[in-house]
Amino acid sequence: MTDATFPAGTILGYPRIGPRRELKRAVEAHWAGDLDLEGLEQVAADLRRRTRRRLAALGLGAGDSAIPDTFSFYDQVLDAAATVGALPQRFADLRAADGTIPLTAYFTAARGDRERAPLEMTKWFDTNYHYLVPEIGPETRFALSSDRFARQVAEARADGVVVRPVIVGPVTLLALAKATDAAPEGFDPLSRLDELLPVYRALLAAMRAAGAEWVQLDEPALVSESLPASPAALAEAAARAYALLGDAADRPAVLVAAGYGRLSAEAWRALAAAPIEAVALDLHRGGVPEPAPGLDGKTLVGGVIDGRNVWRGDLAAAWERLDALRALGARAVAAGTSTSLQHVPHDVADEPDLDPRLVSWLAFADQKVQQVATLATGLQVGREGIADELAAASAALADRHAAPGVRDGAVRPRAAALSPDDYSRAAAATRESAQRELGLPVLPTTTIGSFPQTGDIRRARAAAARGELTAAQYDGFLRDEIRRVIELQERLGLDVLVHGEAERNDMVQYFAENLDGFAVTRNGWVQSYGSRATRPSILWGDVSRPAPITVGWSAYAQSLTAAPVKGMLTGPVTILAWSFVRDDQPLGETADQVALALRDEIADLEAAGIRIIQVDEPALRELLPLKSADQPHYLEWSVGAFRLATAGAVPATQVHTHLCYSEFAVVIDAIAALDADVTSIEAARSRGEVIGDIRSSGFARGVGPGVYDIHSPRVPSVDEIAGLLRRAVTELPIGQVWVNPDCGLKTRGYAETVASLENLVSAARAVREEVAVRA
Repeated sequence: MTDATFPAGTILGYPRIGPRRELKRAVEAHWAGDLDLEGLEQVAADLRRRTRRRLAALGLGAGDSAIPDTFSFYDQVLDAAATVGALPQRFADLRAADGTIPLTAYFTAARGDRERAPLEMTKWFDTNYHYLVPEIGPETRFALSSDRFARQVAEARADGVVVRPVIVGPVTLLALAKATDAAPEGFDPLSRLDELLPVYRALLAAMRAAGAEWVQLDEPALVSESLPASPAALAEAAARAYALLGDAADRPAVLVAAGYGRLSAEAWRALAAAPIEAVALDLHRGGVPEPAPGLDGKTLVGGVIDGRNVWRGDLAAAWERLDALRALGARAVAAGTSTSLQHVPHDVADEPDLDPRLVSWLAFADQKVQQVATLATGLQVGREGIADELAAASAALADRHAAPGVRDGAVRPRAAALSPDDYSRAAAATRESAQRELGLPVLPTTTIGSFPQTGDIRRARAAAARGELTAAQYDGFLRDEIRRVIELQERLGLDVLVHGEAERNDMVQYFAENLDGFAVTRNGWVQSYGSRATRPSILWGDVSRPAPITVGWSAYAQSLTAAPVKGMLTGPVTILAWSFVRDDQPLGETADQVALALRDEIADLEAAGIRIIQVDEPALRELLPLKSADQPHYLEWSVGAFRLATAGAVPATQVHTHLCYSEFAVVIDAIAALDADVTSIEAARSRGEVIGDIRSSGFARGVGPGVYDIHSPRVPSVDEIAGLLRRAVTELPIGQVWVNPDCGLKTRGYAETVASLENLVSAARAVREEVAVRA
């Protein structure tokens, strides 16, 4: 162990896309051929420099490793995999002559190309961030394949800042990986840990040589009970890994960070005993652990400021948790965030449209950095030195609880009067019989909901917001867009149509703008994956629906065609998951309030003649707690909220739902309990792996395993889609199978969308004919 001193306060990470999404624009310009590699690197370097200076100005020390370097061009898991050479064989020819992995290969692994499918994508623990899943097998050859981490350390040194590079740790990298196609059945990537660790040792040495005094290795796998490896196996792997890494002489001091929940008891003991210098704990979710041997030489970083929500922290309560942490007998205690701040926007001061009273309750990334700096000052000078700041935070919290609208006297009685009958529809057989009147063919084709949001749509929306288009002009523009999308789908030959959602800026924000109890931001961007970002809404009070939201657009679309048009709603769990939600009451209570608003919307859609209604719940798996003991309660209220929203529908109304990037097998019982008539789910990147889970589970409702990956610009061929459909109809009853893309088409361009949907329809027709011939 080294004798390095850790700063009194730090954060575990910071938003990396830029306050105005500078990185997004540069990366997408590079992909489009409008910005060369040198230009992209310069934009990235400028953004890193501004971030370092901003964090120093907010109170983090520029010379003591308090400033983390969490920059990434796309994804932190891909960064780690590329650095240790763990890209699958299909990308081997993209390596440089010296075996290193250049940025072009990195982006191809993320996005794919005509010949190569990209890496699979899934949710980062229980967040809305998507990471790229490493593929590791016995044949994977680990080697230090990038010097980017070391170069960024040297870049910061040249700028007068000692940064703390942040890398996904070796245990988490392997625990999140999937086996390569070449691996034998049952292969566990974690079995490659001993071969991976020498590469991490070499990486640590390179960063030390570049000037790093501390390095942060993120090991959130050690808090999870939802991974293939057991907590005991993960703890044993961590003990082995950090015994070896800590024994190296030419390394920086090591901080192991375990956010997103409470460390397992085994992992806590392993890290406490390991020859490393510091451990960061999530005290917001996890609480203070029991004493453990080995702490006397370590710094404990108490994650007392919530890294995942936007509410101003209760600094008095945070101080008490830090006090409790000091009682464990560690060498030192530092204040920190519970996780990286990549999950929150940059700066609440950059929100001119928010009500000032609401702003006083909020803390975005910059305000959270200041909160950490305040607590760090307290650790250095004593509680009395920050008494005014503690009192101000407590006053803001009290004002928030007492404000009008936080509790609505009309909303709460309705929720309190609910009975079990409000959560149940007619029997499935009754619904199936009534829904035959839809007249759908075998293997019905549809899309998930949105069509491309073109530049024309975004410009018209912005012009309407600025008052440059009247309400009537904007309405006419949207009607023209809906007509065009309906005509396109009829020309393509899709069976169930959508109106395209041109009026929606975002599938959650659109509803937030039309429900009481929500506020929306102007610049509150949060990275979702790669270059994509969302603006989560802020759910601050009781929720109700003052007027119908989607009915006019859906009814207009249905008036244009004889084919059924789906009404499109976002489900209650997803609205919560992709918003910053009030933390002063149980999530289940808030979910029921949202569900009742959606229940009213469904009734109005039925009255307007809409016969198919899709209630999207792509975040159902996302919010599943990492601890198994907490999962039954979550599944009870989340499934209940969906059923409350949909149970008022008549039997002839076909209720669909959609899940994306969710491990189907993990929540299959919950998905069945939703009692939707049709469930569509992401499956293309995993090449239909989910089909086996559906078959083995006995799932009896309609299901659409996605056959077209919309998160990549690739156009899947007819043969590729037909192959996935053949697998589906071989393993599942053909009357159960629907044909659809993985997710909505909002982020794609029209040329690739039309080509892909043409191939989707052709593949469906081909497989229908094959099945008919066999029959």
